[in-house]
Amino acid sequence: GEHLAAFRAQDGQAYVLDAYCPHLGANLAAGGRVVGNCIECPFHGWQFQGEDGKCMSIPYAEKVPDFARVRTWPSCEVNGMLLVWYHCEGVSPTWAVPEQREIATKEWVFRGQTEHLVDAHIQEIPENAADTAHLAFLHGPAILGGSDLRYTRSKLWDFMKHIWKAEWRPEPEPNEHCSRLLVQHTATVFGKHVSLMDLTVSARQVGPGLVFLIFDHAFLGHGIILQTVTPLEPLLQNVVHKIYYQKNMPAIIPKFILRAECIQFERDITIWNNKQYLPKPLLLREDSSIQKHRRWYAQFYSEKSRRLPAQKEGLDW
Repeated sequence: GEHLAAFRAQDGQAYVLDAYCPHLGANLAAGGRVVGNCIECPFHGWQFQGEDGKCMSIPYAEKVPDFARVRTWPSCEVNGMLLVWYHCEGVSPTWAVPEQREIATKEWVFRGQTEHLVDAHIQEIPENAADTAHLAFLHGPAILGGSDLRYTRSKLWDFMKHIWKAEWRPEPEPNEHCSRLLVQHTATVFGKHVSLMDLTVSARQVGPGLVFLIFDHAFLGHGIILQTVTPLEPLLQNVVHKIYYQKNMPAIIPKFILRAECIQFERDITIWNNKQYLPKPLLLREDSSIQKHRRWYAQFYSEKSRRLPAQKEGLDW
C-alpha cells in the first residue's frame, strides 16, 4: 500500500524514498530526474537528497525550510536486487541480507525469472516449506502433467513420479530470523529410479519474504533461485523467482529448472488463490512442523501489523 520512488544517484548508490513530494504531492517517480545525489520533483523542481530525504534546493525560494523533507526507507542492494526494509513501527533493520558469493563474483549468471501474483495471506507461501505432506500429493505427479490440477493426476503421465524427502527447521541465534528446508528429489519412470533426476535443494528463508533455493545436481551443476514475496496489499502478494546458474552450463539447463519449478509453483498458486487462511487449523501429529513454523513466523508481526477486519456476524456484508 506504500508508493515509493527508487533512484540511483550519481555516486552509484541506490536510494528509496516516499514517492510523493511534500510540497503539492507530485509523484517523484513519474517524471522526476536525478540531479547529483538528489531526485528532482517534476512539478516545481524541488530537489531531495537520497541519503536522508532532506530538500536541498527550491528553484524559486531564497531559503529551503529545515522541515522540507521526504521520508527515506532503509534499503540495500545485494544479489542483483534492491531490497527495502519495512517495519510498521519504524524500527531500524535488525538483520542484514547475506550476499551470495557466486553471484557477486559472477561465477553464477542470471538466466531468467518468473513473476506471479498470488491472492493469499502473506504467511501461506513460506508456510509451504513446513508442510511436507503436500509434497507427495500435490507435487508427486509428473511435471509433464502441467499445473492445471484437473489434469495433473491424468493416467497419461502416470508412468513418472516425483519423490520428495523434506525437513524444515528454524536456525538458532543469532540467525533466528532464518529457517532452512532441505529437500531431496528423486524421480521414477515406470517404477524405476532415474538417477539423472536426483536433485538436492537447500532452501534458506531469510526474514518473512526472501528465500535462497540452492540446487546441487551431480551432472547439471549448481545454481540458485532467489524467491521474493512482496505484499502489495492485504491478501495480494507479488512473487518473483530469479535463477542464477554456473555460466559454463548451457542456458537451456537453468531455463528448464526454472520452468519445472514454475509448473510446481503454479500448482501451489491454484491452492493459495482459492483457499482460506485458518488461524486454528485442524492439524495431525504428522503436521507438527506447521505449528513450529507458525511460532517461528510470529516474530515478523508486531503490535501495529495490519490485521484483517473480523467478519461481521449475520448477513450485513
